[in-house]
Amino acid sequence: MRLEVSVPLLLRDCTGGRSRFSLEADTLEEALRRLIETYPLLKVHVYDERGQVREHVLLYYNDDNVAWLDDLGIPLRPGDKLRVLQAVSGG
Repeated sequence: MRLEVSVPLLLRDCTGGRSRFSLEADTLEEALRRLIETYPLLKVHVYDERGQVREHVLLYYNDDNVAWLDDLGIPLRPGDKLRVLQAVSGG
């Protein structure tokens, strides 16, 4: 199944300049794994050294924060989307 992915402009350098692209996967878990396999530079920005999503990063599967999901083995359906959001702070 094709999953539409979007990343913030700040991370485009990790995805070959692309802010929107698609991945082929059967489940959300597989899609997250393929995201990092396809764009390995994203790993340090999305995941910490323990493999957990960084505090300032939100991964949204459709309208749900991935952190709120009990199971990432959700089968993907046509039209599903994954959004990577990154909080930016400063003054």
